[in-house]
Amino acid sequence: MNEIWTEKYRPKNLEEVVGQKHVTERLKAYVSAKNMSHLLFTGPAGTGKTTCALAMAKEMFGDEWKGNFIELNASDERGIEVVRGKIKEFARTAPLGSADFKIIFMDEADALTSDAQAALRRTMEKFSKICRFILSCNYSSKIIDPIQSRCAVFRFTPLSKEDVEKYLKMIIQKENVKIDEDALEGLIHVARGDLRRAVNSLQVAASVGNTITLDTVYQTTGMANPEAVKNMLETALAGNFIQARDMLDNIMITFGLSGQDIIRQIHASFFDLSITDSEKVRLMDKTGEIEFRIVEGSNERIQIEALLAYLVMVGGNKR
Repeated sequence: MNEIWTEKYRPKNLEEVVGQKHVTERLKAYVSAKNMSHLLFTGPAGTGKTTCALAMAKEMFGDEWKGNFIELNASDERGIEVVRGKIKEFARTAPLGSADFKIIFMDEADALTSDAQAALRRTMEKFSKICRFILSCNYSSKIIDPIQSRCAVFRFTPLSKEDVEKYLKMIIQKENVKIDEDALEGLIHVARGDLRRAVNSLQVAASVGNTITLDTVYQTTGMANPEAVKNMLETALAGNFIQARDMLDNIMITFGLSGQDIIRQIHASFFDLSITDSEKVRLMDKTGEIEFRIVEGSNERIQIEALLAYLVMVGGNKR
């Protein structure tokens, strides 16, 4: 049966969770004690927040975990009616089997409105004897202080290159995928610590051809080859604006990138350029201004060409 690899290879217990040892060790202590406080998982996407919540529930409740665990996504159900309705109904009913309490996992809790968070605070207090909450968010600053003070906070960090590489190699071996070494490096670069993105990118690239190449990786992930972006910037610094503009055309057409996508990659490429720190500072300042203009609705093509023109001027001052 064809499955999504992120679900097929999702860790079944806390021991299998990739990275985040500082988190899983503390969660294992909760499982051993068969007790837990309200928890707040915060950190970037694809770092294991949902996986840890599911793995913890399975270990805590065993075969009864499905009846004592509910997962809600605050992006879909973010209003106060959800807290007063679905959440309150589940929270007030007794746990099943031998469990002492149930778990409500609220994903993307930072999408909850202020009123919904205020109502949730009271629900967390009132039903704490038979129901515990695990709130997951990307930005803890968007969670109101009264909720944060009721939770033990666990901060998830982007996964290391070594952890991502090890996990991808395990999937590659089990799925008999043929992949070039530089393509694997490309997947790790694209992921930037997001394991879910790395696995999804691997599956998409594997469906395209018999052997995954570096070009396949970048074309299927909607990113330009970093070397192509770097070459474009160096061409502009060398004073050849027209050629740099043609290279921009090629990158946008080949990889189908938006202006914001290209700006992000240009930003990442600045640190690889052979220019002084003061020149990098000037370029960073200019890039931030250009990015803001694009977000506010300016013509992205004109703005990126203006950035290339600025690079030509920076390079001209060196010559």
